[in-house]
Amino acid sequence: MKTGLKSVLWSAAALLLLLMIAVPLLNALAVSVMMIPSVILYSTLSKRSFGLHMLVVFSLAFAVIGPAALIIGLFFLVPAIVMGHMYRKQMPARKVITVTLLVLLAQLLLEMVLFNAVLDISLLDEMSSMIREMTDSLHAQGLLPAGWTAEATDLFIQTLIHSIPMALITVSFMYAVITHAVARPILRSSGMPIPGFQKAKDWMLPRIFVIYYLIILIVDLAVSKEGSSFLTVALLNLVPLMRLAFSVQAIGFFFFIADQRQWNKVVPILLSVLVIVFPPLSLIGVLDAGFPIRRAFKKP
Repeated sequence: MKTGLKSVLWSAAALLLLLMIAVPLLNALAVSVMMIPSVILYSTLSKRSFGLHMLVVFSLAFAVIGPAALIIGLFFLVPAIVMGHMYRKQMPARKVITVTLLVLLAQLLLEMVLFNAVLDISLLDEMSSMIREMTDSLHAQGLLPAGWTAEATDLFIQTLIHSIPMALITVSFMYAVITHAVARPILRSSGMPIPGFQKAKDWMLPRIFVIYYLIILIVDLAVSKEGSSFLTVALLNLVPLMRLAFSVQAIGFFFFIADQRQWNKVVPILLSVLVIVFPPLSLIGVLDAGFPIRRAFKKP
């Protein structure tokens, strides 16, 4: 298949994904893979050709579904260009994911600020109102636990709002990882030497992370969970983030042991699922990062 035809097909895929945002249920799937065609096009075309392809795609999408196509399309176009540019520079996968995540996160935060400043719409207030209406409706139907009060609703809303940073980071990370996981093998099959991640058995966090984690846990025990201070909000998000990081470390540890002991590949995968389902097992990752326990499993 000639490069020109491939480009047209990927542009058609980008157009189809933009049109799918107008279709309920399908729009969630479309958004999760929205960046992939743009990343591939930017990585394989000249900047001028890429611009022409995107101009045609956005023009057609705008003609069919209106401004929503431009708003969502341009939102995902920026990180797609960043990722494609880094692919062309053959940068390490970890750096590609990190920079793309930060770009997406910055855009999400900027979007919240713009909605509030330009359109005078507070997304936090809108979310609070929606949750209050939902809880009032459930309370009227008797579906809430006995003794549920207005104070409980306020605490629930406050917890959700304080968890927004964690949610934004998670969403940005998932977008970046999904795009990389799909785009990289496609580009490699086309002859582009795109670096990948280290093998799971080689994953290792810096030992200093253990000190950070201990400090965060100690401060978390000392600080009240109620309130809206910066420290309370920061801890609410930092604790699960650090636990997630050490869960990944534990997964790497299981793959290391499986490689050293020549286990079946299914075993570390099942153990990894167990770590994800049962977060306290992230303690294994803490021990692995803090102490040289891998030496005991190395082949003599």
